[in-house]
Order: sequence, then C-alpha cells, then structure tokens
Amino acid sequence: MAKVGIVMGSDSDMPVMAKAADILEELQVSYEMTIISAHREPDVFFEYARTAEEKGFKVIIAGAGMAAHLPGMCAAIFPMPVIGIPMHTTSLGGRDSLYSIVQMPTGIPVATVAINGGANAGILAAKILAASDDALLERLKAYSKNLKEQVVAKDKKLQEVGYKNYTK
Repeated sequence: MAKVGIVMGSDSDMPVMAKAADILEELQVSYEMTIISAHREPDVFFEYARTAEEKGFKVIIAGAGMAAHLPGMCAAIFPMPVIGIPMHTTSLGGRDSLYSIVQMPTGIPVATVAINGGANAGILAAKILAASDDALLERLKAYSKNLKEQVVAKDKKLQEVGYKNYTK
C-alpha cells in the first residue's frame, strides 16, 4: 500500500515530480504517482483527495504551477500532511505558484518547498513518515551522512588540486 501520493496537474510537471519519486525510492518509501487537473477534471480530483486516506496515504506531495490550486485543495480535503511544490512558470518564474501555495487560509496548511523543489518534497515526506518509522529514520540518517561525505570529498579534491584546477 502506497504511503505517499504524488499528484501533479500536468505531465509538464513530471521532471520535477520525478525527483520526489526518486528520493522516495532511494529511501524505500512506497508511493503512487498520478496526473489530475483540478480545473479540467474536478470530479476526478475530488475523488482522489476524498479516497487518499483509505488508500493508505499518510502524506500527499502535490505540484502545481500558475494558479496552483492542487496542493491547497488537497489540504482542504485530505486530513493529513500535504507538501506543495510550486512549479517554475514562464510568466512570473514560479513566484505566482509559490504565493498561491504558501498563502493558505488558517486551518488549511500546506508545507511548501522551493520552486521546482521535488527532491526536498520527497525528503520532507520521508521525514514526516519517519516520526513513526524507526527503520526509515535510520535510512534518512544514512542519506544525510552520505550528503556530508560528498561535501567532504569535494573539499578534499579542492584542497588537492587548488582552485584554478578544480573545474578542469
């Protein structure tokens, strides 16, 4: 049973949303990904949000651009955490999406990551689930340790070759 629902309004969001899925796979968290347009198929959207809890979802990651209603509407219906990913847009660079997602009314919170922040949405979903899953918490700790080791390795290379030769 999937623990995380990943939903987006368009397949153009797939490159960003796939980053969330990749992180969840790396951390061995089950998910289900789907495309639903809240504006073009509201009946399908409402059914998705209404049945998410009975499907076993503990968190929904919702990506949206421009008007960005998908995350907020998920949060209005789904009783557990929703993470919004604002998509970069050509008109306002994603600020329109960001403002639409973070400016939710009191009582309907949406945790929001950076514009195009798919990977962080996956990590945040895993951290939410890790509050009650010790094995997942250990995988997250290992993930963080690996990030640290990558930085240490890059610094070691810089110290060995020097600034001018580092990017060659």
